[in-house]
Amino acid sequence: MRHGQPEGIANDRISALDMQGWIQDYDRSAITAHPAPPSSLQLAASAAVIVSSSAPRALASVQALGLQPTLVDPLFCEAQLPYGPWRQPRLSPITWAVILRILWCCGYSRHVETATAARSRAAAAALQLQSLTQQGPVLLLGHGWMNRLIGKQLAGAGWRRQERAGSRYWSATVYRRSTA
Repeated sequence: MRHGQPEGIANDRISALDMQGWIQDYDRSAITAHPAPPSSLQLAASAAVIVSSSAPRALASVQALGLQPTLVDPLFCEAQLPYGPWRQPRLSPITWAVILRILWCCGYSRHVETATAARSRAAAAALQLQSLTQQGPVLLLGHGWMNRLIGKQLAGAGWRRQERAGSRYWSATVYRRSTA
């Protein structure tokens, strides 16, 4: 499950260089006071093990669901976005995030972990989640991009995606172990 909507994040046009501060603010943010959607509450209630990234927005999301995490680990934190040295053009942070994620996927990783390192971290995260399923259904409160990378690892290990609710805040994807 992706975390709830971060609180107090500016959306003014900024440069790629200004994205460094924007990313830091995003990483430190909790979530808005809006309640978790009923579908998220229902899915969370079915979990025996609650796993969270160590990011404040993920931990605040666990709390908004009325849960206590079984495991909190930075292994599940978002794949970091790089920032650029450019002062122009000035674009919305969302536009920069898309551009910088594409550049990151193509090998640009200024000051952050590489895409290869993030995929390795996702592989380790997927193994840890798989081992936790011995205790029952697992709910991961994580982040959009890292959740996708972990999902690819789970699929590669024979897990099947049963449900996918998009990539918005509070969205969830459910994987089940393949029996075939």
